[in-house]
Amino acid sequence: MLSSELQHISEYGGEMLYINKSARMPMWAMEYNRDEGARKFWDELTPPFHKDGDGPLHKNQDASAYNRNQESFTLQDVATWYDYWRARPGTGSRVSSGGVNIVFADSNTHHRGAENYRRSGEVDAMRIPKDAYFAHQVMWDGWVDVEQPRAHIVGHWNYAPGVVKPVHVISSAASVKLTLNGKDLGSARKSNGFVFSFDQVAWQEGELKAVGYDAAGKQVCETVLASAGKPAALRLTRVAAPHALYADGADLALLQVEVVDAKGRRNPVALDMVHFDLQGPAEWRGGIAQGPNNYILARDLPVEGGVNRVFVRSTTQPGRITLRARAEGLAPAELSFDSSPVQVAGGLAAPAPSLPLYLERGPTPATPSYKAARVAVPVASVEAASNGADAAKTIDDDETTKWTSAAGEGAAISYRLARPAALREIELKLAGWRENSYPLRVLVDGEEVWRGSTPKSLGYVVLPLKPRKGSQVRIVLDGAVDQTGAIKLTEVANQANVDTGSKATPKGALSIVEAEFYELP
Repeated sequence: MLSSELQHISEYGGEMLYINKSARMPMWAMEYNRDEGARKFWDELTPPFHKDGDGPLHKNQDASAYNRNQESFTLQDVATWYDYWRARPGTGSRVSSGGVNIVFADSNTHHRGAENYRRSGEVDAMRIPKDAYFAHQVMWDGWVDVEQPRAHIVGHWNYAPGVVKPVHVISSAASVKLTLNGKDLGSARKSNGFVFSFDQVAWQEGELKAVGYDAAGKQVCETVLASAGKPAALRLTRVAAPHALYADGADLALLQVEVVDAKGRRNPVALDMVHFDLQGPAEWRGGIAQGPNNYILARDLPVEGGVNRVFVRSTTQPGRITLRARAEGLAPAELSFDSSPVQVAGGLAAPAPSLPLYLERGPTPATPSYKAARVAVPVASVEAASNGADAAKTIDDDETTKWTSAAGEGAAISYRLARPAALREIELKLAGWRENSYPLRVLVDGEEVWRGSTPKSLGYVVLPLKPRKGSQVRIVLDGAVDQTGAIKLTEVANQANVDTGSKATPKGALSIVEAEFYELP
């Protein structure tokens, strides 16, 4: 039922699946975003100054999509998820049940960038969160709707003097106020449902604070991003498992190294090379970083964004294990911990206890886990100026059928609603949704409520209407269809499979796959 091709979205140029909706069956998609960005690269204003597309790629691959920096990667994740979010349950009778990002952690799954591992995860290969991880916390904090408003400021706040840049806040609040050292930075530009952008913010050392408010103006969340001081020392900590480190020759200890300032705050732009020394009954398994051979098993490993992690593996001998870390110009760090003996019977160690289940979310709610954001208005009948026998296919909840007008004056269709309604939106899936931009007029009981050109899309476009209560809705093609600047599919081997109906639509014709009509609840 779901298309498996991938494509670019217009605003950020990323890749994702088509949007499919249904009133009759669950519709969900995998890989709503396939873009990649290494954790090392904050943005193009931060060393090593990585612009989208920098670095070598395999042939036939889009540079901007597969070599993003973290700021761009985070915004892309939000943009692609929002197409599913706005079609979620509660937004009408025809919905998308959701999307899944297959590669949650960076991995060696069909790598496509400068390194021999894939960087599309929201955490890196050592499970260190990227900025996109925190963006997803904001967007996913609920069963369907957001239940606990959050805010996250994208990036860091350790720039060089003279830097002026946009600051993006990812938030589920209705509005966001951003201050720098207590000074209000003005109004935000909102996009993709969750992104609040404050343009041309001049850097100065100190504290960015984002405060989110609900529709009534009540504060519902806040977050702070502060400048860190100069690198002063290394810090080692253990990312502890819920059980002891077993001396069974297989268990792993995950250890984190950070570059911190004099106050113990991680410096987010540190790229120092760290040398590790391991003593005791353990084997060095190392970590990973962007660079020669990805530093696999290396005893010298750089931090990225001020942090990295390494593994050490237990032996069959229990005892005290000590890890030391040093870097030029920084105070060294040392961490000691013990591996525990295991019982062996007949040459076999007793199995480790099961990991605890994560049940903090509780059981699936028995009541609806969302509020109706809009109400679908049913259609009683459809008439078209041409090819009228197919007009009802635009409301049949079947994305494999469509109505296509004759060219010219026959490019119009009319809907009689089942009841008078104050429509606020029309949502359309138009044939050739990737390739075609249709100039349309929408009239309710003869009064124009929308005029413009539909954007090229991943499937559905939403037309916000001027409020007008009525029973008759007429959609009219109002000029030549624009087929320039199509959203391209870069990874489909057979390009004959990428057409979404544009080639079969006559010039000067209007072609609608599905039409939906909405009012507020």
